[in-house]
Amino acid sequence: MSLLQRGLMFVLAAGTLAIPSSVPPETRAGGRAAVTVDPTTVSVYTPADKEFYLDEAQMDFIRPGLKVIIGTVTDMAPGKKPIVEVTMTDQFDMPLDRLGAKTPGVISLRFIPAVWDAATGYYDNLITSNGMPSRDNTGKWEEITLGKYKYTFNVAMPNFDVNKPMTLACTGNRNMVDYLGKSYYVNVFKDFVPATGASATTWAVTTTTKCNSCHDPIVGHGSNYREAKTCSLCHNKNDMAGSLQEYDMGIWHRIHSSNLEDVGEITFPQYYLQNCEACHDSKQPQGTVYLTKPGANSCGGCHADIDFAAGVGHPAQANDDACANCHIPDSGEEFDASVKGAHVLPLESKQLKGLKAEIVSVTNTAPGQNPIVTFRLYDSTGNLDPKPFGSNANVLLAGPTTDYATWPNIRESVATATFNGTTAVYTMKWKVPDTFKGTITYSMDVRRSVTVNGVTFNEGAFNPIYNAAVTGSVVARRNVVDQAKCLKCHDWLPLHGGQRLAVAECLLCHNPNSDDSSRRTNAADKVPESIQMARMIHRIHSGEELTQPYTVYGYGGTPYDFTEVLYPGDRRNCLACHTGNTSTVTANLPMPTGTLNVITQKDYFTPQGPGTAACLGCHDTRDAAAHAYLNTAVFGEACGACHGANSEWSVAVTHAR
Repeated sequence: MSLLQRGLMFVLAAGTLAIPSSVPPETRAGGRAAVTVDPTTVSVYTPADKEFYLDEAQMDFIRPGLKVIIGTVTDMAPGKKPIVEVTMTDQFDMPLDRLGAKTPGVISLRFIPAVWDAATGYYDNLITSNGMPSRDNTGKWEEITLGKYKYTFNVAMPNFDVNKPMTLACTGNRNMVDYLGKSYYVNVFKDFVPATGASATTWAVTTTTKCNSCHDPIVGHGSNYREAKTCSLCHNKNDMAGSLQEYDMGIWHRIHSSNLEDVGEITFPQYYLQNCEACHDSKQPQGTVYLTKPGANSCGGCHADIDFAAGVGHPAQANDDACANCHIPDSGEEFDASVKGAHVLPLESKQLKGLKAEIVSVTNTAPGQNPIVTFRLYDSTGNLDPKPFGSNANVLLAGPTTDYATWPNIRESVATATFNGTTAVYTMKWKVPDTFKGTITYSMDVRRSVTVNGVTFNEGAFNPIYNAAVTGSVVARRNVVDQAKCLKCHDWLPLHGGQRLAVAECLLCHNPNSDDSSRRTNAADKVPESIQMARMIHRIHSGEELTQPYTVYGYGGTPYDFTEVLYPGDRRNCLACHTGNTSTVTANLPMPTGTLNVITQKDYFTPQGPGTAACLGCHDTRDAAAHAYLNTAVFGEACGACHGANSEWSVAVTHAR
């Protein structure tokens, strides 16, 4: 079901969203002050936001956004019911009605008071329900003035030390489903000492920004909990004691290492699980706690094969008191027992010499000629002779650059190249076909096996890209994906044995005609699966949302089933991977001239137009395929007529969040 079918209650017309008839215009004049939104401020929204498509009158009515400020807190003491002053405004700092009568959208908030213990690094939530940490949301609300309220807790506070720092969290939402098909969420905090009211420093191990480099956004327990700090208020040793102890903040180690049965199979998207700083932020006040306070619960989240209490895989530990004796923060050495040393990422080891490859030139590129590739292999010690690399140093190519389809498996070892001490020259056995027109892309994949402190792994060179014209001038391949965006989540992409690291090289083989037929030799199902780049990446990242299975056979006939992949972000956000900005994103239609049809034998129909194949990568239902087929099979692919930029059902509009 499409985004608009799931809840967007606007009718799209002429590039704007019309207020539904259930919200009569006279509502604006009845019971609320008509505050006009300054149109110059609306630029806070982009084409990726539903609000972008509102006109000025609609923006004025809806008042998009939700901001909450916690003001004065009184009676935060044992035996008393705290009183909190709260201000609620929209995105433009204009007051909102909590009940949704004078401004649209009911606002629901809850409060979590937790005492911070700097010595242990844990909170103690002051509200529990059935032995579990909880929150207060059934107290009494009083309106001071529009947008400003007073909330009195329903629960009296238990005994606690009023001289210790406290975090009072306010979380909740403004329900705008009937107006925008979405809600607005807030997680805000007040850190203070109850006895004096003075500001205080509390939990600061990481930032939500770190989490959202993958999660976009992180959401817990439904929808209302969206900040890492909010999680820490309940997931701590004090509130998750006994049998629930594994659910303290160490739960994130278990989730990301697939060691928590309750959440199913989770595959950490990075090449190395031991990348602590993927989540921990050393710039935060407690950002290095993982270095200074090792413990069985947190460490055991990843090291699931160790039973610390029984002494299996590690000397028996009755508690965490002695952990730091062996596991000091940082010895300065790599791959030792220190916390930092034990978690060194092999490909980031300071002992590596740094393998690099560069294509200097490609000549002899005319039809009927054998291309001559001049290249360099080098590391920190200087230039390297390609001969010792053997089959682990290769040149590969594809063309034309309008869309790769020709010769998907042209890959030759450069071990016989002539090495002059600075550069190497290799003459290819393959000849440029007489009929070829356009530009060919050349690349190299190079790797070597290295052993550092007993750890053996493949070190690959980042794949160089070189375009050489056969006819006419050089035409570079369009740039569709921003690899830096891929690495925000993946960190490293050393694929196919570690020598293929550049997305630009992936495209040479993962072209419209490519499939996994050569790897299905031992498979019962011989029908090949397309591995064209757009279709493959869309399907992999759709994972558990797919209605069709997506299983690809790889090296050695090994099947890889991607239908259980849990994408941590929002698939509507095309800019999570694609280049461009929200208005010029390369996911927009129509597809560039020269883009080829895709062979998809395991799909409902084949071939598919390039735009169809990309879209059906995510939208893989029978209904979606039927829609695509009926609108493309007879007259060809003209998806841009309805889904192109500036059209009624453009990619930007249908993916707006």
